[in-house]
Amino acid sequence: MFDTLLIANRGEIACRVMETARKMGIRSVAVFSDADTMSRHVTKADEAHHIGPPPASQSYLDADKVLAAAKASGARAIHPGYGFLSENAAFAEACDAAGIIFVGPPPSAIRAMGEKHAAKALMVESGVPVVPGYHEEDQDDDVLKKAADGIGYPVLIKATSGGGGKGMRRVDSADEFAGALAGARREGKNSFGDDRVLIEKYLEIPRHIEVQVFADNHGNAVYLFERDCSLQRRHQKVIEEAPAPDLSPDIRKAMGEAAVKAALAIGYRGAGTIEFIVDVSNGLADAPFYFMEMNTRLQVEHPVTEMITGVDLVEWQLRVASGEPLPLRQEELSITGHAMEVRIYAENPVKGFLPSTGLLKRLRFPDAGPHVRIDTGVEEGDEVTPYYDPMIAKLIVWDEDRNRALRRLRTALQNTQVVGVKTNTAFLSRIAVNSDFADANLDTGFIERHIAELVPEPGATPVRALAISALAILLERANEAAFSALGNGDPTSPWHQVDGWRMNDDGHDEIKLVDDEEVITIPVRYMPDGYQMTIDDQILKVNGELEAGDHIVANIDGVRIVATVLHDAAGVTVIDAGHVYQIGVYDVLAAAEVDDTSTGGVVAPLPGKVVAVLTEAGISVDKGTPLMIVEAMKMEHTITAPADGLVDEVLFAVGDSVDEGSVLVDFKISEA
Repeated sequence: MFDTLLIANRGEIACRVMETARKMGIRSVAVFSDADTMSRHVTKADEAHHIGPPPASQSYLDADKVLAAAKASGARAIHPGYGFLSENAAFAEACDAAGIIFVGPPPSAIRAMGEKHAAKALMVESGVPVVPGYHEEDQDDDVLKKAADGIGYPVLIKATSGGGGKGMRRVDSADEFAGALAGARREGKNSFGDDRVLIEKYLEIPRHIEVQVFADNHGNAVYLFERDCSLQRRHQKVIEEAPAPDLSPDIRKAMGEAAVKAALAIGYRGAGTIEFIVDVSNGLADAPFYFMEMNTRLQVEHPVTEMITGVDLVEWQLRVASGEPLPLRQEELSITGHAMEVRIYAENPVKGFLPSTGLLKRLRFPDAGPHVRIDTGVEEGDEVTPYYDPMIAKLIVWDEDRNRALRRLRTALQNTQVVGVKTNTAFLSRIAVNSDFADANLDTGFIERHIAELVPEPGATPVRALAISALAILLERANEAAFSALGNGDPTSPWHQVDGWRMNDDGHDEIKLVDDEEVITIPVRYMPDGYQMTIDDQILKVNGELEAGDHIVANIDGVRIVATVLHDAAGVTVIDAGHVYQIGVYDVLAAAEVDDTSTGGVVAPLPGKVVAVLTEAGISVDKGTPLMIVEAMKMEHTITAPADGLVDEVLFAVGDSVDEGSVLVDFKISEA
């Protein structure tokens, strides 16, 4: 076994690998870019090497820099994590040439499964069923279009070297094909350096079920059962669970054996995942399953497999890479209980899941233990930048059966607090309480079908949250006044009182809050036992106290509430029963200085790079017409016309970097 391991990755997967390395007595070495100088994976490592500027192409994807760091640190092995160089056959070969162990499969296996069309052909030869489609070398646009027409719509265009939903487009009709093909090619080129695609029949009611396989250098291979990853958005997994709900033992065995057959067909070594699409149009009992692709690396969702098998997959990776045989045989592996994983992202579901950047002002998770696991690469005070994937953490729960695990998930999400960026936690919580999800009525169209209830239109902040905000402000004023009085020569002076004193009347005041740009005035009367507030025509009796750790204990009309409140220059953030409410505090002086003029332009919603300009000056467009495509956080975001109008000037070109709020297109709205 090697004694020093370099992890050629960042974030939560780098931290995850380090934990196992430390448990095994292996020294860990990190690499980092300028954007990650103080990141968690850097501070957790025994040694860390700087490898370049923030863009991944100049740091984490630069194989020469990674290898140089390995040599300088004395690392005898490199764990690539997932993403970046993890499925790069040339990098695996470079490791071998340098005398460094690549913790992963041999380059030949990466190549065999990395090119999806060749992988499908190999699976057909090996007797593994595949989805009908076009997997040939000819990449002429007309040939691809003709193939799609022949397969029959809807079809799925997939980047040959893709993964994680990158370079993937669903096409529902022939007239959509050209635009979808261009987008898939462009995203495949930007993400993987390869713009080739394949085309598959799109199954209308599919479940995405994948099988974890493991092989060693001694001819042994096993499957560690399956994960159901059917809940997806834009072909990216949102919730994963193991085992797959309602899967029969016969189908489980058939899929597992097919997965092992696929791995043995390419001389595999290490951890891999065979992804199957299961056609549940006629139910799951005898549903046909088809090979989709193999991920020749550890998967993001590997923790749910670890939770139900008791196996540390990273430890197995390191042992197999050092030449040891698999620790267990197939008959020694079994399933215990049920596990679920959700991916907590810095993104705004209300705005089409647009990534969110900013400082993590507060980051709190439920306590870890046998039922709850947190995998994260960030800490409170860290910044979510536009350079990398916006995942904040993976929240994993386990219990004896699916119903109990689901209850664990609901509670864990309620006890997760993220402030400073928009997140998908409320979205995940709505999935967790959805009756169809509870009943395991799953398929890859689940989120799209339920999107109206999972991402409801934003409404007014609840009265309860407004009352908590106002109470927090009043209690802070009282505490500040009391503290000031202690340091004053005359602590009994009436100038220290903040009770809204009025002659011949109860003390009263008003709190002005801002909810989605609407100013809300809350009249407050000071009572002997607290406050009387009027909010939305409701008269409330409110009292409470502030506690350490930003907690507030409030009593609102006889209901005791424990919540978290953060008050800073940006306003008040209330975290109540797992819901996060961001409420502004009206500033009279700032309001007087607001300039009501408009830029008259379409702005960038986040920092990124322009990858396509779809319009030109002088063109009249309808509302929703695509104007530009900006790539940020490894995904493309289409910028559309906000209304019917005229494109006056295009201010950026392909390849230009843009900041959040940059005016991309000068735009004149048509007069009604």
